[in-house]
Amino acid sequence: MHKEALIPYLLLLGDSALVQGQRLCEWCGRAPAIEEELALMNVGLDLVGQARNWLEYAAELLDDGRDADALAFRRDERAYRNLLLVEQPNGDFAVTMTKQFLYDAWHFAVLQGLVESSDARIAGIASKALKEVTYHLRRSSEWVQRLGGGTDASRQRMLAAIPVLWRFTVELTAGSDNEVRLAECGIGADPATVGATWLKQVAATFASVELPLPKAASHFYLDGRKGLHTEHLGLLLAEMQFLPRAYPDATW
Repeated sequence: MHKEALIPYLLLLGDSALVQGQRLCEWCGRAPAIEEELALMNVGLDLVGQARNWLEYAAELLDDGRDADALAFRRDERAYRNLLLVEQPNGDFAVTMTKQFLYDAWHFAVLQGLVESSDARIAGIASKALKEVTYHLRRSSEWVQRLGGGTDASRQRMLAAIPVLWRFTVELTAGSDNEVRLAECGIGADPATVGATWLKQVAATFASVELPLPKAASHFYLDGRKGLHTEHLGLLLAEMQFLPRAYPDATW
């Protein structure tokens, strides 16, 4: 049972990190300042590296001849298990940093639980990733505060960004039955604890600059954990996967 339950969980973690990393790297050459361009690329590359670790473990458990690269570049959007939040377009800088913060707060809470996992492989990956994500969360929360508590223009952009993204936070506060079972076995992070920790972090950060906290998001017909995505993921994957699919036998 653990293997069948663990594979989709590893894909959730790996796919979410990979897609968010890809989105951040889209800012290359477009960021508002050189320092921010470097920071966005570094965070994006951190996430791609973490994704590789999760996908390598998933590939080993699948044991069907695929490796991490095959899982990243040879699956279509219905086979991806990432959070809906991370596949959303970057928008302006306020949207990007709001999305990054909402994801970071969830990611940090998940990794806090996973460092205590009874699965040594998961605990090891999470321990390394937590050091990076601690910085990611600090940086994105500071940007939310700077933009939300800055000029009238920056605050208006934050006020516009939050409702665009908030509907997708429903996946951050409630885990699947599969995740609940993994938590009960001591392997995965407890979804209830993750959701509560996420909400506390988001509420405190928003309150610090008097940004309104929307009411809890409601479930709707899409579900990233089940491969039911928005149209944005297919477009992202078409670009990300172009070279490996166009030249399937190429070596680099």
